[in-house]
Amino acid sequence: MIARLSGILAEVSADSAVIDVAGVGYQVHCSSRTLEAIGPTGGEVLLLTELQVREDAWTLFGFGSAIERDSFRALTSVQGVGGRLALAILSVLSPDELARAVSQSDKAMIGRANGVGPKLAARIANELQGKLGVPGLAGAPAPRAGAAADALSALANLGFKPAEASAAVNAAQDELGVEAGLDALVRLALRKAAK
Repeated sequence: MIARLSGILAEVSADSAVIDVAGVGYQVHCSSRTLEAIGPTGGEVLLLTELQVREDAWTLFGFGSAIERDSFRALTSVQGVGGRLALAILSVLSPDELARAVSQSDKAMIGRANGVGPKLAARIANELQGKLGVPGLAGAPAPRAGAAADALSALANLGFKPAEASAAVNAAQDELGVEAGLDALVRLALRKAAK
């Protein structure tokens, strides 16, 4: 098992990078987020990796953080989600956003990734329920019911994207507390979303 690679970034393409480790070039498939953060060609790079061995290929996937790798592992445990599709999802949603979407059963947010239809998005939301943490909230549960759910719906009806609405409502609920009323939650969430 190849758990990580440390070397020189030799080249970057749309969906992968080649890391030169002691003269051997390893092609590593990465999310667009990881590829954007990887640094310039010729620079030192360290990637956490996951090796998938199939009958017809050995494929190495790379990640900039342990939480991204853990999210990838969770996604590929879902039937119908292979490594490349998991990377497509992680290119659209950060691990934080994915955890929040799963905890709220937000199939539309999960379905934003290319290749993820409504049925697969529902399967991902159902099968990963409780298996992904929400690191951005330091262990606090994402809003799911009551005023927070109504506030999320209100922002969605006003045209906010699911990720924006979710982030604004979570930030408002963190500031006001879990007992906050709907009016106060929506007002503060709108102010936070406008920033």
